[in-house]
Amino acid sequence: MFSRFVCVSRVLAICKPNLSKRYSFPAIRTSFSTSSANLRYKLFVRGMASQFPPQKQEAQPGKEHVMDPNPQATSHHYHPANKLQGKVALVTGGDSGIGRSVCHCFALEGATVAFTYVKGQEDKDAKDTLDMIRKAKRSDARDPIAVPTDLGFDENCKKVVDEVVKAFGRIDILVNNAAEQYKASSVEEIDEDRLLRVFRTNIFSYFFLTRHALKHMKGGSCIINTTSVNAYKGNAKLLDYTSTKGAIVAFTRGLALQLVEKGIRVNGVAPGPIWTPLIPASFDEEESAKFGSQTPMKRAGQPIEVATAYVFLASNADSSYYTGQVLHPNGGSIVNA
Repeated sequence: MFSRFVCVSRVLAICKPNLSKRYSFPAIRTSFSTSSANLRYKLFVRGMASQFPPQKQEAQPGKEHVMDPNPQATSHHYHPANKLQGKVALVTGGDSGIGRSVCHCFALEGATVAFTYVKGQEDKDAKDTLDMIRKAKRSDARDPIAVPTDLGFDENCKKVVDEVVKAFGRIDILVNNAAEQYKASSVEEIDEDRLLRVFRTNIFSYFFLTRHALKHMKGGSCIINTTSVNAYKGNAKLLDYTSTKGAIVAFTRGLALQLVEKGIRVNGVAPGPIWTPLIPASFDEEESAKFGSQTPMKRAGQPIEVATAYVFLASNADSSYYTGQVLHPNGGSIVNA
């Protein structure tokens, strides 16, 4: 009798209880017969009550290298096509999660990549990401750089932009992605210090980085902002986080109208539940174990399943007629776009 289901090499496989304690799920399924697919999918869905081993991290930002399983930042199914050749990209929060996968895909597509991280707390994840990018980068791209900083303050954001421009001369793609979140059962639990902290990281930094980066961007450049499905559906347990994500949607739409005459496109991505370090650092063990099971697809997404949306929006060849828009990789939740 089978009791646990895992994904091996991105295809669904059935494992006996004593063979594995690891849980992961496919970023992209490989093809197999219809009857086999139906059976495996039914068994897969039946095992979704517990997607991941129970786990919790005690502080934010979370650490990717201690997660079980590690989020999927890459996929052998991804085939780069030089879509970002010669571009310079700055990705905030690029050391782990969605940011790491975006950095890796951008490097595969030919971009020179810089990213930010939190010094002292994300050092190992940042090093691992740098190693990934170095291995993935094209021969004509420059070596990647990682910039440690607290993005919640204007002067720090200016220093980040100045360092990237000093190293690479310009910024062609800005990805505002860094975020933090904390649970609260009532608005009364959210005091001024916490509210300011979450807003500083999640939306103030988007304003600060954009205002400084624009001095070094020209027509054909683009800005991509990470919002969330919570901005569209709401989330009672993440009220301050959800509020910042709604602000990011409005920021994206307004900034797109402001910059369209300069030839700079501004778009957003609103991920659903994605397996990143933010999850065990935000929720308790039981919530982490069941994370993502409420979606129509009955599973959490992986960073690589979201990163391709950023590649699309960054590529002028693919998305030249997109600005002020938000893409929704969220596992099937229908939202008002």
